[in-house]
Amino acid sequence: MALDELKSAIPDFAKDLKLNLGSVIGNSELPQQQLWGTVLACAIASRSPKVLLELEPEAKANLSAEAYTAAKSAAAIMAMNNVFYRTRHLLSDPEYGNLRAGLRMNVIGKPGVEKVDFELWSLAVSAINGCGQCLDSHEQVLRKAGVDRETVQEAVKIASVIQAVGVTLDSEAVLAGQ
Repeated sequence: MALDELKSAIPDFAKDLKLNLGSVIGNSELPQQQLWGTVLACAIASRSPKVLLELEPEAKANLSAEAYTAAKSAAAIMAMNNVFYRTRHLLSDPEYGNLRAGLRMNVIGKPGVEKVDFELWSLAVSAINGCGQCLDSHEQVLRKAGVDRETVQEAVKIASVIQAVGVTLDSEAVLAGQ
């Protein structure tokens, strides 16, 4: 199992990450599609080759072809949107908020899976990328659709653990001279 291999690669000083990785994935109450779509989208967003290579095969095995593509689409569109909307929010000139974005985002309207799943994946990626405006937007859509706070928080926990594992493993690889 790739998850076990990933956990075994985590150094002893980051034991909490090893335990958390096992629990946020292994003990998740999310439905399989939501869980593995979140895992895949976050593995991509983490930018860690090791994390992505270890988690992608299991995600692919647990997702339909449509959900697999949609999770990758969520990571891709949020990579763009998180930079754009975070920058617009951070600029002190509020007039940028009145300008037309002019960016294609068709996948958000037709993601190929249930809208709630895509929104959850987008929220998790937005947590990794640190876009408060996107986090608020996706959280509001999820809450309006009846998704409880616990589900939203579970996606954020998955995002935070996957990101931390990626940072830890990548930094250790650099320090080891790889």
